[in-house]
Amino acid sequence: MKLTFIGVRGFLLKETIPAIADKKAVKLVTDNSKALMKLQVKSILFRSLISSTIFLSSIVFAEIPESPKPQNQELERIKRSVIQIKVYSQGKDAYSPWLSGGVSSSTGTGFLIEGNRILTNAHVVSNAKYIEGQRNNQTEWYQLKTKFVAHDCDLAVLEAVSGDFYSNSNYLELGDIPELGSPVDIIGYPIGGSKISISRGIISRIEQSAYAHSQIDSHLVAQVDAAINPGNSGGPAIQFGKVVGVAFQASTKGENIGYIIPTNVIKHFLKDIEDGDYDGYVEIGIHYQTVISESHRSFLDIPKDVQGVLVSNVLKGGSAFGFLEKGDLIDSIDGFPIANNGTVEFNGDSTIEFTELIDAKYEGETIEFGIIRKGIRKKVQFPAKKLEALDTLRSRYDYEYPYFSFAGLIFQPLNRDLLESWSKMNQTQGGSQFLYRFHKRLELSDDSEEEIIFYRKLAHPMNSSSEYFLNMIVEKVNDVKIKNLNHFKEQISKGNSKFILIHFKDINIPLILHREEARNAQIEINRLYHLEPK
Repeated sequence: MKLTFIGVRGFLLKETIPAIADKKAVKLVTDNSKALMKLQVKSILFRSLISSTIFLSSIVFAEIPESPKPQNQELERIKRSVIQIKVYSQGKDAYSPWLSGGVSSSTGTGFLIEGNRILTNAHVVSNAKYIEGQRNNQTEWYQLKTKFVAHDCDLAVLEAVSGDFYSNSNYLELGDIPELGSPVDIIGYPIGGSKISISRGIISRIEQSAYAHSQIDSHLVAQVDAAINPGNSGGPAIQFGKVVGVAFQASTKGENIGYIIPTNVIKHFLKDIEDGDYDGYVEIGIHYQTVISESHRSFLDIPKDVQGVLVSNVLKGGSAFGFLEKGDLIDSIDGFPIANNGTVEFNGDSTIEFTELIDAKYEGETIEFGIIRKGIRKKVQFPAKKLEALDTLRSRYDYEYPYFSFAGLIFQPLNRDLLESWSKMNQTQGGSQFLYRFHKRLELSDDSEEEIIFYRKLAHPMNSSSEYFLNMIVEKVNDVKIKNLNHFKEQISKGNSKFILIHFKDINIPLILHREEARNAQIEINRLYHLEPK
């Protein structure tokens, strides 16, 4: 599946893309830029996402207790907890990071939970400059402020500036994950009217799937056959008077296919912020295969009767780095046997992907794997931790893109938003290295390094012969290996040598600039293009 925004805040879409056999426990997802598809890089950016195939099956609903429709008194209690949210936002353009975009307005939904907190989606309030909210029984709009945002699981907590907002309000309690085939009520403020809306649907599937907001993260989702329209995002899914999920995205394939964030993800987020900070999800940081041939088993001394998944790569900076090795067969996690398809039996009567057990952990908690390595069975334990390099691959919000301009040449750390903006500007000649280094970021670099790309120039006589190096990754400046953007600035700015030599990866000749002439040119370029000195 690939997940993308439509042009209205508070709504996400889901589309189908081809599947691959190799799974990645970092759960990468990528964007759907038409320009990139024209460049035939669709398979590069989407290789790590596993598409879901929809199966039709018969469900005996009589065996599942039906959630009663809310009675008038109960409905009024719930409605007093649901909030219409208006957001005025302004983002930055990664391609021209010295410029701000226009201010746009959008709407979404939220609801009150214990502690006078408002729960909604992160994508509802991303890049917000001003937020206001109004409950169903109110006539006045109240200013809201963001307290916590989790872009990796598309959740946010807000609070009202004025205590009057909470007058005569109720908070909603969180329930359990809804059962397959059970009905839920989706409550919110979708487009088409100003009043609160309630739609009912059936939970038709529960599985790990991609979250469109960050474009790389994957967590548990519940699919529901209710209409989830723009503006519904952030609204509660109610069952037996309790919240069983948060509406957040919908499908472009098929009718009335929506998705809610289940309560296990919500509770994980709320527990994470108890100490006043959001740390984010941990990542095991491996690629693995679920299909192992007999010849593979024989070569790796894996018994025929042993099930599990085969480690095909271990990523630098991930939890498993230094503990697991390529060729290890993982046959259990925290005592739960792993099947050949990568699932474990959980709660006696259901199966989940083994990565969901990692999703449930917090930074510092122990992961224990049972493995077979070179024919020897052993246990390995290591602490769960974040994979910081993933931030490069995520879509970013509320973010000032760092950049450096010298002689009108614009440099920036490699990131997803830059790649998306760049692909739309028709300046993609020689961009194969850009695409390759982006896709292989986790395997080619460690967490301490940034890859700096020369991706555009502001025309000036000083840089008229620089096109040959466009869209290439910086490697060295005057024989000093570059670690990050600040290091790059330092190497350009210091020194008294007459010339500056910028070396790029996979190119034998450097870009050569006359130091003093380049400095003087940059002063003129700042004035011509209204750049702030960097």
